[in-house]
Amino acid sequence: MAPVDIGVFIPIGNNGWLISTTSPQYMPSFELNKQIVQKAESYGFDFALSMIKLRGFGGKSEFWDHNLESFTLMSALAAVTSKIKLFASAAILTLPPPIVARMATTVDSVAPGRFGINIVTGWQSAEYSQMGLWPGDEYFGYRYDYATEYVQVMKDLWKDGVSNFKGKHFQMEDCKLSPRPKDGVKIVAAGQSGRGIEFASEYADYNFALGAGINTPTAFGQATSRLVEATSKTDRDVGSYVLFMVIADETDEAAQAKWKLYNDGADADALAWMKSQSSKDTKADANSTAKSLGLPEGAVNLNMGTLVGSYESIAGMLDEVADVPGTKGIMLTFDDFLKGVENFGQKIQPLMKSRQGKV
Repeated sequence: MAPVDIGVFIPIGNNGWLISTTSPQYMPSFELNKQIVQKAESYGFDFALSMIKLRGFGGKSEFWDHNLESFTLMSALAAVTSKIKLFASAAILTLPPPIVARMATTVDSVAPGRFGINIVTGWQSAEYSQMGLWPGDEYFGYRYDYATEYVQVMKDLWKDGVSNFKGKHFQMEDCKLSPRPKDGVKIVAAGQSGRGIEFASEYADYNFALGAGINTPTAFGQATSRLVEATSKTDRDVGSYVLFMVIADETDEAAQAKWKLYNDGADADALAWMKSQSSKDTKADANSTAKSLGLPEGAVNLNMGTLVGSYESIAGMLDEVADVPGTKGIMLTFDDFLKGVENFGQKIQPLMKSRQGKV
């Protein structure tokens, strides 16, 4: 079995990824995320990624109503880590590409060769309309064309220090960047639609896929196979990193009890808001992130793939994930991040065949 990368999707927003009033309740902070990432680094995690979220879902849990900003957080974490790779998220409707390119170069000077950018095209219009930045729902139809130009401008600047790109959405005129990152900046995409996969195959170094279902570790395989097919046409090496939530305990029964508790406290108002926002992209295909978020089953954790069980059971299921062709890494969230990373490092990772030789 080929070794697989492991990363952590850090809780930049309150309560992590559980839309529930009975799950662990906490606010985001630099201190919390510093402890999580330093602990992850000590256990040999390969990367950490933070999202960008500009408006929450409300409800009793005030889900994601409290969020830090991704670039500034990752810059601070870069200064207190030494090995782990760090990915910040850029909401591309909010900042011009030359500014983000310069921000990335700055973080790269703090953590040389360890920094990358997750490209967020945007699916929740309320995040942007509150600031007068939403271009209208027609944007759903051309957002990857917009992202293509955006990334091309940044790549030009990182490679040559100058861009004269002329496109439909961006026009550069002797735009300069110096200093430049010595080893470039890795690009992450997360699109699951046909157009999103196409964009990743052409411009990204990694593409995040959503795990699917509860304790069905290989159900995401179609998404990875679509990426493999797309990259065969572009002749580029784009790794598939798959997102799963891990809810683990000493026994399967204890883990299942926690999962039931979180579902029993599902925040109906916050879930209703999420569904209303994810349904606005009326042309989204069946594989898109927006469609996945709107599914009723598993909505308590945004319908991400979820692995529930004993430490031994989780290790076995993660090895199944790693064995799916095209999978290069797994990105994890936890119900309780500090305990989750600790338990993963001490009790799950040592049992994983796919981590032998990585740690």
